[in-house]
Amino acid sequence: MRAYYFDNLPGDQRLPHDSNPSRPVTTELLKKLKVETFHIPLTDGYQDKIDAIAKERGYKNRDVINISKDGLGDAYEDKIKMFFDEHLHEDEEIRFLVDGSGYFDIRETPTDSWIRIAMCSGDLLVLPAGIYHRFTLDEGNKVEAMRLFKDEPKWAALNRSPDTDHNVHRVEYLKSIAQVA
Repeated sequence: MRAYYFDNLPGDQRLPHDSNPSRPVTTELLKKLKVETFHIPLTDGYQDKIDAIAKERGYKNRDVINISKDGLGDAYEDKIKMFFDEHLHEDEEIRFLVDGSGYFDIRETPTDSWIRIAMCSGDLLVLPAGIYHRFTLDEGNKVEAMRLFKDEPKWAALNRSPDTDHNVHRVEYLKSIAQVA
């Protein structure tokens, strides 16, 4: 997994969009933003490691989503656009890439800069509730991802707006990174 500042240049969202020169983002900065990263090689026993993380974090359910033209069929283009709209969730978001590769972009606070996190199979990402983010495939155009949930599987995105800026989960997130009193 590699994190760096997004270049904000127009063009295909599936391209790396790495600045020239590159501006890497450290694991320490991600931790300050309450973003956690793990790499779990897809070898024998990887499921046990996922189970341990799920137990530690109170996750009881999971599913696997195939984000590809084959996996999503006619909904593919609409889903890719929807995933790339800036949004937040009221729950922590955990994704483990079983196959393929893609990008999660997160908003750095307080700069509002985009940080791009390049992920491939074996990478696990934990985003806190209330962080603005988006997702896109890379040029490989496919990801098989395990999604973990505390309760019943659900995926409710709240697109960024003045209302979401005041959402209780957004405010709590900002407090957790010492950005509001």
